[in-house]
Amino acid sequence: MRADAPFLPHDLLWGLTPEQLPENAPGWVAEVLSLGHPVVVRRALSAPDLVPVGVRGPLREQRFATLMPRTLVARRVRPEALIDIDVAARDWPALRALRHLRPLLSESRLVWGVAGSAGFELASGFPTLHQQSDLDLILRVPQALSRRQAAGLLQQLDNPFCRVDLQLQTPWGAVALAEWASSARRVLLKRASGAQLVLDPWSVQEQMA
Repeated sequence: MRADAPFLPHDLLWGLTPEQLPENAPGWVAEVLSLGHPVVVRRALSAPDLVPVGVRGPLREQRFATLMPRTLVARRVRPEALIDIDVAARDWPALRALRHLRPLLSESRLVWGVAGSAGFELASGFPTLHQQSDLDLILRVPQALSRRQAAGLLQQLDNPFCRVDLQLQTPWGAVALAEWASSARRVLLKRASGAQLVLDPWSVQEQMA
């Protein structure tokens, strides 16, 4: 893979090994990497030759943030590459919700993808879902989505299977659909430099102020 490939939050990367971990890494981190687990790109600032990534453990509270040299990336899977994977044989509520919502999201003509536990399991084959898992989705929205549109989309995501957590990926960061659809004047925008409250997640002027 090209060393200058643009890595985006929620991309899954393969190639990090236990040898690259810092000395303070818990034992479980080396264990999952030795099994061939991918790491997930996270939002953080880093040197150009490094990618901020997170390692997932078998337990919900097991998350470890580290840096991965770009030259080690052997494979990448983006969330949007996971939307058409056949999940008919898997009966987790999150995957039933994905089957249910797939036609709706595909009709939107926007680029969307599967993240979180569902995305990790679909991309890697390693079991991470359980009966109470949410379905985490991303929607790439380079152009502004009105709050009225957001409220309509949030309502459409309601389903009988599980909670859906959809993040709007704007050019400046990510904001939760549920927050943008709410009556809150300011919403939390997650950026590489940190989270901040903003009036408009698409406003260049506001982010640079």
